[in-house]
Amino acid sequence: MTTQRTSGRRKQAMAAAAVVAALLTTAACGGGDSDGDKGSKTGAAGFDAANNKVAQASAAKKGGELKFGAAQDADSWDTTRGYYGMMWNFARYYSRQLVTNKTEPGKAGAELTPDLATGLAKITDDGKTYTYTLRDGITWEDGKPITSKDVKYGIERIWAQDVLSGGPTYIKEVLDPKGEYKGPYKDTSKDKLGLKAIETPDDKTIVFKLPKANSDFEEMLGLISGSPVRQDMDTKSKYQLKPFSSGPYKFQSYNPGKDLTLVRNENWKQASDPVRKAYPDKITIKFFSNANDLDQRLISGDLDLDLNQTGMSPQGRTIALKQHKANLDNPVSGYIRYATFPQSVKPFDNIHCRNAVIYGADHVSLQTARGGPVAGGDIGTNMLPPSVPGSEGQKYDPFELNGANKSGNVAKAKEELKACGKPDGFKTTIAVRNNKPVEVATAQSLQASLKKIGVNVEIDQYDGSQSSSVIGSPSNVKKKGYGIIIMGWGPDFPSVQGFGLPLWNSKYILESANNNFALINDKTIDGLFDQYVNTLDDSGKAKIATEINHKVMEGGYYLPFVFEKFLNWRSSRLANVYTTDGYSGMYDFVNLGLKSAK
Repeated sequence: MTTQRTSGRRKQAMAAAAVVAALLTTAACGGGDSDGDKGSKTGAAGFDAANNKVAQASAAKKGGELKFGAAQDADSWDTTRGYYGMMWNFARYYSRQLVTNKTEPGKAGAELTPDLATGLAKITDDGKTYTYTLRDGITWEDGKPITSKDVKYGIERIWAQDVLSGGPTYIKEVLDPKGEYKGPYKDTSKDKLGLKAIETPDDKTIVFKLPKANSDFEEMLGLISGSPVRQDMDTKSKYQLKPFSSGPYKFQSYNPGKDLTLVRNENWKQASDPVRKAYPDKITIKFFSNANDLDQRLISGDLDLDLNQTGMSPQGRTIALKQHKANLDNPVSGYIRYATFPQSVKPFDNIHCRNAVIYGADHVSLQTARGGPVAGGDIGTNMLPPSVPGSEGQKYDPFELNGANKSGNVAKAKEELKACGKPDGFKTTIAVRNNKPVEVATAQSLQASLKKIGVNVEIDQYDGSQSSSVIGSPSNVKKKGYGIIIMGWGPDFPSVQGFGLPLWNSKYILESANNNFALINDKTIDGLFDQYVNTLDDSGKAKIATEINHKVMEGGYYLPFVFEKFLNWRSSRLANVYTTDGYSGMYDFVNLGLKSAK
């Protein structure tokens, strides 16, 4: 998941869907006030009062305008194309899915609950058939009923990658691994519903027939890309400008990069929707080109919260911590920030050279470069986020990055250099996005600590919007000699498949838009992923996830920097506010309310 999901593709790094858990602890610098969870009607709830728990739970009133600000617009508001984590969170205002994340704080928020469907899937045929029945009373914004065919058509749009590129394609890969269906725009059947893997025997029933079982399939259906789209309202590539609503709000206006306004969908019925409370009358987003301007507006009370949910800028953070600490929460984000070593670039084809860099790095300095323990995160010790089942958090620390080697271990690094035949060190290049100042600072920290072990690195800053063709092209990486790539990643859904498949599975080594930067081609890891998708019990899945993470770390493919944390603002007007693992430690947008309808 990329954040914004850095917004990375939920994936291109940051950019996503995903999650928080064992490491979500109240920061030592102060806890929430005692009224934080008792619905206190005045003032802010207290520092970290909404971190993993509900602040101002009973204070929400119907009505009013909920005001978001953002330094970055969504990649797309089309339910098929959006990949930023904040888009997935916000899109539930105007779109519904068969199942969605629970509206609960912390870990429970990553669990699934029925939405358009009357219950979770009825799974038969050894995990290959999923059957759902739709609820009564579910309607589109014009009052027409939502049918199983609308759900099928919405999902079929994922196949139209030539027209609707950008969103997650898990469902497509699971239902049509050979790529035989051409998508609804090239569908030759009369009703354009020719995908055989989805059956709609009547308007209330939808059946998914998987060619091969996948134990995370229902998680995939819970993504925003599983939303219904009505065929007669599909404007193809223009759909992102005004999606047709199946939720409690509908688009009133949208000016890309400037503002977006949602108003109530008068045909939505609370009785048909067990998930959404729909407290505000109106929801607005104002987009800013300058993050400092956004923070100023948040602090002054003009806006309620930041849509992007990636933390305040250093300037805003400093003011907020000094003067408005009660308005801040400090959740673990679900993202890991890291460096990775492409094996196509010598000498990183040698595990000992990779290990030398891991041992030689100063992990405290890297954490500081990312913003320190509060704004940067906890020192990363492995590659599985705390929110993903099977994660051992900081307890699994094979290189002792949070222990004996915290500030770098020159002696150990030099031993590894000797073992890889480079006792005097070597030269290499770090690739880093030029639009991420914190990543540039991280690269400079790494450069300084590696100099001590004789590894001299140049830093190459490239255009961050061109990631998929610069670092996502293995041939370009080799040509440029990028021995170290700095990046970050969060789960699309809380499982090792939803996080690690594009990073570590050999099938995901692509000629462009590649995310398996280390070019990991390990039969054991691939075999564990194959085993994972056929494992239906949760404890078995978690055990395999742990094993995959161990194999990745044993290969020396990554230098983790931090289990990322954010410092996010919530206005004193907000009620029913809490962070959720379902959206990588963001506030759960869908049931936010205001203390006053004014």
